[in-house]
Amino acid sequence: MTNKEIVLEFYDKVFNGWDTSLIDKFIKEDYIQHNPNAPTGREGFKEFCSHFLALKPHMEIVKIAEDGDTVYVFFKCTLENGSVNKVVDIYRLEDGMLAEHWDVVEHNVDQYKPVHDNGLF
Repeated sequence: MTNKEIVLEFYDKVFNGWDTSLIDKFIKEDYIQHNPNAPTGREGFKEFCSHFLALKPHMEIVKIAEDGDTVYVFFKCTLENGSVNKVVDIYRLEDGMLAEHWDVVEHNVDQYKPVHDNGLF
């Protein structure tokens, strides 16, 4: 399985399937987190998910690319309350597991009034 395929399965089962029982399969115990709002480590990721998945997110992947041990994911994240976020996640994988994470998030893009007709995604 490629790193990209691992990340796709992770999004499908954990983020879109809201199945936290699979976190140990995908996230290394010493997972390094760079998001300032999420604790580091596998247990920190589980803590983050307990709050985040309660929002009933759905991730619609727009682009995904793999470069060696790094996977880049650009997606639309729609929460149960209708708010939409535009997100780029970057993962470094090690031994077939997510080992490190960075992200960039634009919150509530559904409220934007673009000055162009290019779309947000």
